[in-house]
Amino acid sequence: MRRTPALIVGGGPAGAAAAIGLAREGLPHLLVERSRETGDALCGGFLSWRTLDRLATLGIEADQLNRERLTEVRLFAGGRTAGARLPRPAVSVSRHRLDTLLLDRAIRDGAAIERGVAVRAIEGMQARTADGATLVAETLFLASGKHDVRGLARPVDARGDDPTLGLRLRLPASAGLTRLVGGAIELHLFDRGYAGLCLQEDGSGNLCLAVHRSRLAQAGDPVALLRDLARELPTLGERFAHADPAAPIDAIANVPYGWRAHTAPPGVVRLGDQAGVIPSLAGEGMGIAIAGGIAAAAAYARGGAAAMDRWQPQFARRLARPLGVAGAARRIAESRLAPLALLAARPALIEVVARLTRVGP
Repeated sequence: MRRTPALIVGGGPAGAAAAIGLAREGLPHLLVERSRETGDALCGGFLSWRTLDRLATLGIEADQLNRERLTEVRLFAGGRTAGARLPRPAVSVSRHRLDTLLLDRAIRDGAAIERGVAVRAIEGMQARTADGATLVAETLFLASGKHDVRGLARPVDARGDDPTLGLRLRLPASAGLTRLVGGAIELHLFDRGYAGLCLQEDGSGNLCLAVHRSRLAQAGDPVALLRDLARELPTLGERFAHADPAAPIDAIANVPYGWRAHTAPPGVVRLGDQAGVIPSLAGEGMGIAIAGGIAAAAAYARGGAAAMDRWQPQFARRLARPLGVAGAARRIAESRLAPLALLAARPALIEVVARLTRVGP
């Protein structure tokens, strides 16, 4: 049995941001990450202007992530298109690049990190690992992302009656793809789902879809779904044409969009997707993770373990507006009314929605 004042479970953006904050304050802690090597999690890869500002405070500049900037958003539905400038330039980055930079920064700042340590269950303030060890903490920062940990799993009913699945297809870098997408974040809207596309740091396309299970079941399988969407949405089919036919389609099931943690058990702090899951069309998932990690570390530094029971409801209030606005936008995007909604979409309205779905200070 090992003891640590602060245990961070998960080395993604939320956990790494928290570790950087604790390390800079000289506070004893331990971050455990289940993977030995940094992978590339299924993620939209969009970092807003506000998130870039927060990353700069952690010592990570935008050009380290991607030298190219995203400056506009384009919406496609039913043969109609709408677009607007983003309030400020953003970037698209792979999770491999972002996670690598954050963990390297944490190590340079003195964070205590152990990799290849998978936490299988949490009971009270004890975390049991896959190798049978037990880690005991006074404060436990749960930053396991979309993966629930036994004992602190998010409620099943948060998934809804028609759960959402995440799918990802990687499009190889090419001049043709760059001409199509360029410096834009694209959202392609369709019945019971949507697809987002932007170019990452190596020029490849990160095409992510959020699809209700009923729509996938109607198609039969992911490959058939993509084939159906290519016929239904010619602009999206034009993007699919750049895919490698042999490329795998990554998937994750039962994403509880709209859920947020109003409370947490005593001593436990939920971060990232364990704190709130914003619909991916908002492009603020990593923003929530990084903002939460920074804020939780700062609260712990100010008030210690005793202050953390108040932190979760406070952060839930910060998430109320972004999740609420994003949820309303998602309901329209996934409905058959999406093409009509695009008729009413104006650049000023799109920009307002972009601003309202950011996590405030």
